[in-house]
Amino acid sequence: MNEIINDIKPKMQKSIDSLMHEFNKIRTGRANPNILDTVKIDYYGNPTPISQAANISIEEGRTLAISPWDKSLIGEVEKAIMKADLGLNPSTSGDLIRVTMPVLTEETRQEYIKQARTEAENSRISIRNTRRDANNSAKDQQKAGDISEDDLKRIEDLVQKETDHFIGLVEAELKKKEEDLIEI
Repeated sequence: MNEIINDIKPKMQKSIDSLMHEFNKIRTGRANPNILDTVKIDYYGNPTPISQAANISIEEGRTLAISPWDKSLIGEVEKAIMKADLGLNPSTSGDLIRVTMPVLTEETRQEYIKQARTEAENSRISIRNTRRDANNSAKDQQKAGDISEDDLKRIEDLVQKETDHFIGLVEAELKKKEEDLIEI
């Protein structure tokens, strides 16, 4: 009985982790180093996230300052940011790359909110699919005579509680992302 519950928690948590990863790609007007998490550079023949080859800090709320540890990577980092299709334009001054977050237009904000809602719905669907699989597994065990009907009800109730908890987390993260996008 506990194995079903213990099995669904990591799966549902993966849905939340995936949602957070997708939300990090949706930029707001504020500078956030996480927006560069998916950008990789060729670092001695290995695709490496910029954060593992440079120091990334926030200047004045809307500007990211990127200081590669190996100064020969400055051009590589600049190219990678431009190729990443994040709508960002890096500018280099000496050994520092600055990326200013463009101000979002109302139309762009609404597009990003729509994208965030789609990602949240995908997470909800994933969580519900995990619930369905867990309930089916419990029903199969009950049919096989491994658990009683009361145990089946208890498992379904516990699975529903976990589902509600994780759906609540999705809602909270979506609300936070929407507030970030609406804020000017």
